Amino acid sequence: MPNIRKPPTMADVARMAGVSPMTVSRAFKRDTSVSQETREAVRRATEELGYVFDSTASNLRSQRTDFVAVTIPSINNANFADTVRALSDGLSDKGLQVLLGYTNYDVREEERLIEQLLRRKPEAIVVTGGKHTSRARKLLSNAGIPVIETWDLPEDPIGHVVGFSNASAVREMIDHFVTVGYRKVAFIGGDADRDTRGSDRRAGFITAMEDHGLDATRLIAAGPPPISMREGANAMGRLLEHFPDTEAVICVSDLSAFGALTECQRRGVAVPDQIAIGGFGDYEIGAICVPSLTTINAFAADIGAKTARLIIDVLDGSLSDSVGVITIRPDLILRQTSR
Repeated sequence: MPNIRKPPTMADVARMAGVSPMTVSRAFKRDTSVSQETREAVRRATEELGYVFDSTASNLRSQRTDFVAVTIPSINNANFADTVRALSDGLSDKGLQVLLGYTNYDVREEERLIEQLLRRKPEAIVVTGGKHTSRARKLLSNAGIPVIETWDLPEDPIGHVVGFSNASAVREMIDHFVTVGYRKVAFIGGDADRDTRGSDRRAGFITAMEDHGLDATRLIAAGPPPISMREGANAMGRLLEHFPDTEAVICVSDLSAFGALTECQRRGVAVPDQIAIGGFGDYEIGAICVPSLTTINAFAADIGAKTARLIIDVLDGSLSDSVGVITIRPDLILRQTSR
């Protein structure tokens, strides 16, 4: 059996820094009674010894865990990554850390994760979307901590909301497309039962087209979320075969839109002269591909930053924990794949 080296203790750090163990503890907790000079001595000793502060006992006494639980549907989605990064950055100054749960667009998995995360007594919990199982809603409603739903505008919020209407965002693109003359418009989307935000975008497409008196039946499913570039390309192929006279298509995400664009290029279909393409999310790939992609910027980082500020304000008592809604206003970004 390999020898496991005994880790350094707080007493070891105190001896090296020439202070008491209590001072070391206060230095880690950012106690203002500890001078900057002493804090620096503790830091140097900590780095030299490779010491890791164990906050468990302190947290038990203070009834604080100093972490915020977060659930996201995808770990390789740049939008959600931007949200989590901004959220983490915004919380770090207050000594709060993010504990992340990955739902894979599955509300049952979200329910399981919410229960597990709440067992760890987070300071707050952030969930993606506003549609949950009835049990998940009950768990969140009875959590006794700030609950923030993001990336959506739920009709019946559980707690606070930082998000936008996915349906309204797509409507803005439809309104523009119709204004510039597109009439035969299609939608490429995913599994409506799993991707609730994608389902809302699809519903927004249908409602907007019908409000304009146009056919809203050019709907192409692209498979379960998250929709990849390959799935977007395959869906575009089916669209061109079944509805060859389509003038424009809105895709549920920039990744699927990029796949659709490459499929057009493979088939010699000129974009936007023969068909226009719009995406969703303002991914980096949409700005640098040729032609560049018309899309909707949902301000993913702003969602994270505003959520962090909201959590801090509620926890420090400067804001009530009653339901509050912070509405994000997505922007339509017109680029080369459309008029």
